[in-house]
Amino acid sequence: MTARLPLLVLSFALLVSCGGESASPGRDDDARPAAAASAAKLTGTVIEITMHTDADGNYFEPARIEAHEGDVLRFKLVTGVHNVHFLPDSNPGARNLPPVSLFLQLPGQTLDIPLTFGEGKFYFQCDPHALLGMVARLEVED
Repeated sequence: MTARLPLLVLSFALLVSCGGESASPGRDDDARPAAAASAAKLTGTVIEITMHTDADGNYFEPARIEAHEGDVLRFKLVTGVHNVHFLPDSNPGARNLPPVSLFLQLPGQTLDIPLTFGEGKFYFQCDPHALLGMVARLEVED
């Protein structure tokens, strides 16, 4: 058994060191899709959309957004645990939709989505709360 101890210690050390980068609670970009954040050229307005769970339910505020190509949607968690998902089924024919986001879990945490997927009407939701009405519509104009 003592001959295996160094091997066990080494194995444990490797597991701990390969565990990945932990999320820092104070960082706003933890939930940001890396490809979208790095590829976007931010040329427009930052539009803040807050995410809530309260006595009124689970919802985005505002739930109807008008924006332009090059603007940035900034989702800010107020309460609850939420994500943002532009489902392909809800956006037929849309190209370059952002990937489903990670869950925002800490109040004040933000997620930026640059509008680089063209003109049109797009629908998004919070996956665990969509059936409870946490859906929204985005209209992007040129």
